[in-house]
Amino acid sequence: MPKKVIVYSADWCPWCHKAMDFLKQNKIEFEMRDVETGNYGEEAMKKSGQAGIPVIDIDGKIVTGFDVEKLKAILKIK
Repeated sequence: MPKKVIVYSADWCPWCHKAMDFLKQNKIEFEMRDVETGNYGEEAMKKSGQAGIPVIDIDGKIVTGFDVEKLKAILKIK
């Protein structure tokens, strides 16, 4: 069953782009939420407990930063 993936990011964030590129390369669908619009910045902080981005929510499991090994483990990618 596909996982629900949300990436909290901003256009100016290079690590956010790396994380989204990684997901695209692995054919993982995701919803991008720009932390500079609406309440997404606040939402990301509540989920992660920090102000840094990217914050990646995979079915409620939170990954902060572009942590390839953690992403692979949660998404079951080799």
